[in-house]
Amino acid sequence: MPDLDVVSDGGPLRVFSLLHDGRPVLLNLGEPGSFESTGRVRVVDAAYDGSWELPVIGTVPAPAAVLIRPDGHVAWVGDGTGAGLADALTTWFG
Repeated sequence: MPDLDVVSDGGPLRVFSLLHDGRPVLLNLGEPGSFESTGRVRVVDAAYDGSWELPVIGTVPAPAAVLIRPDGHVAWVGDGTGAGLADALTTWFG
C-alpha cells in the first residue's frame, strides 16, 4: 500500500500512521459512511486526489476503498459496493 497523504475529518494524515496500533484498516476513499465498522477493522473515511504510483505496475487510478493489513499490504480493493469485502475479512482476520 502506498503511504499516501490523505485528508480525513481529523485533518491531513499519512496512510501508514493509521497502522501504528497494529489493527487492519478499511480506508474508504469513496462516499463517506459507505462502510460500517465490523469491530475487526478500523474504518477511516478519507479523501485522496490523484492516482497511485505502484512498483512494477506503474500508475493506477485510486480505488473507492482498500482494506489494509496491519503489515501495510493490501488485502482487498473495492469499487464502492463492498463486493468481496466479507470474504476478505474472513480470510485475513477470521
